[in-house]
Order: sequence, then C-alpha cells, then structure tokens
Amino acid sequence: MRMTNKIMQNNSLYNINNNKVLQDKLSTMMSTQKKITRPSDDPIIAIRALRLRTSVSELTQYYGKNVPDAESWLEVTEKSLGTVVDVITDLVKQANKAANKEKGPEDLAIFIQQMKQLKDEYYSTGNSDYAGRYVFTGYRTNTTLSFKEGAITPATATTPGYPHYTITEQLTMQDFDSINYTDAGKLEGLNKDSWGEPQYGNLTEQDIKNGDIHRIRLSYKDLKATDAAGAALVPQIQYKDANGNMQPVTPAVTTAPQGTDPYAYIQANPGAMVYVPETGEILIGDTVFSDMQANPNITTETELQITYEKDSWKKGDLRPEHYFACTGTTLNKDGSTTEVKYNQEYLQGEEETQIIEYDVGYNQTIRVNTTAREAFTHDLGRDIDDLEQALKSVTDLNATVKDLETVLAKCQKEDPAKADMVQKQLDTAKKAYDYARENIHNMFEGTITSMQSYLDQANKAVTDSGTRSSRLALIDNRLMDQKATFESLQSENEDIDIAEVIVKLTSADLTYNSALMATGKIMQTSLMNYI
Repeated sequence: MRMTNKIMQNNSLYNINNNKVLQDKLSTMMSTQKKITRPSDDPIIAIRALRLRTSVSELTQYYGKNVPDAESWLEVTEKSLGTVVDVITDLVKQANKAANKEKGPEDLAIFIQQMKQLKDEYYSTGNSDYAGRYVFTGYRTNTTLSFKEGAITPATATTPGYPHYTITEQLTMQDFDSINYTDAGKLEGLNKDSWGEPQYGNLTEQDIKNGDIHRIRLSYKDLKATDAAGAALVPQIQYKDANGNMQPVTPAVTTAPQGTDPYAYIQANPGAMVYVPETGEILIGDTVFSDMQANPNITTETELQITYEKDSWKKGDLRPEHYFACTGTTLNKDGSTTEVKYNQEYLQGEEETQIIEYDVGYNQTIRVNTTAREAFTHDLGRDIDDLEQALKSVTDLNATVKDLETVLAKCQKEDPAKADMVQKQLDTAKKAYDYARENIHNMFEGTITSMQSYLDQANKAVTDSGTRSSRLALIDNRLMDQKATFESLQSENEDIDIAEVIVKLTSADLTYNSALMATGKIMQTSLMNYI
C-alpha cells in the first residue's frame, strides 16, 4: 500500500482530534464529577442512575419530610394526652378528698370549684393543634373539638354563625343509670323568716322521701325545651328491632307539669318518662324501666336512638359533629341558613374512625392521630354537673338546718310553746340533709371510680400514641440507613474516581502534546525535499 505524506497528515490530524475528544470528555467529567453527561455516553449507567435517583428522592421525601411531620404530630398529641392524664389524676385526688364525710358543704364547694376548673382544662386541651390542624378532630382538622367562643344562648339566636343542632345519640340499656333523689319539697322556702307560716306547721320526718330514679343522662344539658311556636320539644326514643327497623319506645316522653318537680313527679308516676331539658336527663319510671327490661326486643345490646335539639352552647362544650349523627344549622349574614348533616352513616351502623395516616416508606403507612372518642368523653363533665346539682341541694338544706337551729335556740328562750314545732321542722330538715349528704358522699365515691375509668381510657390513648412513636423511631432509623445505602450506590454509579480521572487527563494531555510534536516533525518533510 502506498503511503503518502497526505495520508500521514490526515491520520495524524484524526488521531490528534480523537485525543482532543478524550481530553474534552475527561475535562467534562472533572467539571461535573459525573461519569456521563448524556444517556448515550453509557446507557447502563444511565438506566441505573434513573432508578437509584428515584429511590433516593423517595427516601428523601420519607426521611426528610414525612417522618419529621409525623413525629411532630405525634409529639403534640402525646403532650396533650399527658396533660389529660395529669388533669384526670388531679380530679381523682379532689374526689378522694371530697369523699371524706368530715368535709362540710363549704369544703365540698371548694372541691367542686377546683374540679370545674380542671374540667375546663380537660376540654380546652382537646383543641390542641399542629401547624393549624386540630389533632383530635379526625378529618375535620379545621374544626375545634369544643366551642371556643363565649356563651351562646338562645337570646343571641339571630347572630350570624349561631349554631343549632339536632342530635341523635346511640345508646343501649347499659348506658342507663340511676340517681338518688330526696323529696324535700315541703321544706322549700323554709328559713328563719318563714318558719312560722302555716304550711310548715305540721312538718314531720315522714314527709321526707328518698329513693333512686332510673334515667338516661344525655351528653349535654341546657337542651332546647320549646319550638318556635312555644310547644314543648321532647326527645324521640327508638330502638332497632331484629330486622334493623326503628321502633318507638312506649310510653312517649313527656315533660312534668309546669311548676312540678320532675323528680318528684316521676316517683309519683312510675309509668311515665319525663324530659328535663335543663339537666339533660330523661327520667324513667320504675314500671317503664321494668317493661323495657322485660321486652324481648330490647336487650342490653339493642341500639336505642335518642333525638333531641340543642341551641345554646358554652365555651368548652364538645362539638356534637365529632361524636354523633347530627344536623347543624347556621345562620348566615344575609339571613339565610346553611344546614350540614354529619355522620349519618352512624345510624346505619357504619361508623368511620377517621384515621389520618402518613406514608413513611415503600407501601408503608403509620397512623398519627388520636380521635376525640379515644381521649375525651362527655361523661367527665356530666359527672361534675351531677355533683354541682347535688351540692346545691346539700347547701340549701344545710342553710335551712342552720336557720332552724337559730330559731329553735331563740324560741327556747323567748317562746317555749313554739319550740316543739320548730324542733320537728329541724328534725325534718336534718333528715333531708342527712339523705342529701349521704347522696353526695356516694356520688364522690362513684366519681372516683368513673374518673379512674376515664384515666384508664386516657392512659390507653397515651400508650397507643407512644407505641406509634416508637414504631416511627424504628422506621426513621431504617430510612436513614436506606438513604445512606442508596446514596452510596448512586455515588458509585454516577460519580467519578477523581484520582483516576486526573491520571487519565494528565496522560491524555501528555499524549496530545507528544502527538503535536511528532506531527510537526512529519509535516516539515515532503517529497520536494528529495528532488
């Protein structure tokens, strides 16, 4: 093959260019610190890089964002639940102290006032939020657990935003309880000024009656008693039969005649059911209660649905949409109303837990929220309402006893003829007081037990939340290891070995300069030099 100078020149230029291309490639690798700059440089590395980058991106999302967000949510929840545990523990201590029979009405008033303050703290803790989202309200993270506004009463029903609810509670016979009642109605109004009035002249201890009354204690007090036309509003009670159909409970619920003590009325009418909207109770006569127990269609597990209305709310009242099937009506500024139905699926036995979960790994989620039902109960506040009502009876009777003791001492000195009548009045008042004092003592003892059950419920919620936190910590550690592993694999796949590239670049540069020198020598000689 004939080799000419032109061929040698072209080959030299071609090789020099290839060497320059290699230098450019190595220089680019040094600048980018990557093995390839386009997929065509090495398709295998490119495909593997896409997969590894996707994995690292997902792990960064889980480890850097989702897990810290979940940890923060759980931390807020655990601190709030810790406050709940502390509050209920204090309530148990107060109930223990108040259960001492040595304590007088004044002492009991102090204990109950302290318990009311603790109750307010208990319910306000339910409004804890994380980044503007309330942590105990399920999917309704933009709605507080309890009302935060001041007192809302029917007198302000024309104020925009005023809430009116029709609530349906789902109960069973196991939710029925009883309340002790002392009928001291004949003592009403008796004091140091009225003791001589004719209606108090024949009082004896036999006039005082005491007994237990069956009742359904609803979740709220101060319920709506009349409709817009002034007609009485009474709850509707239905039970679900074996076919799943709702049947009315008989007799129908009524209200006590105006001016009549509903507790005394139900004792005198055992075949009735009486609604007391002020206290949120349905009093059940003994005959009705026995008939319900004997009804083969109503067992301890049979669902009872009780529908009633409430249109006055106070700060700290739990919002019903977090607990019950209900309909809320709100007055708008333009005078129109907005009606929203909540949890209607509850009535069909399809209760939704409203669990909030975070993605914290490949096909792995963790629950972060604790729902209102798991941590907060209406019963705690209602127990304290019962104590407050019982204390009023004790306080009133204690005042009557003290007044009569003063009157008796005065009569024994100034008018002995009337001392015997006053003594009978005093004995009657003392008997009523003893019943009331024994009742509130038993209620405090019962409160210790009920508060302990609420404490157990709160501790269970703390344990569940703590378990999730522990699991999340394990996931966090695993994600950290996985992220480090995948980042190392990504680096090995994409990143250059700087020392190796420097050696290659130096070698290419030396080769390039040597080629230039050799080509320069060749280019200087041609056929003309030999002619």
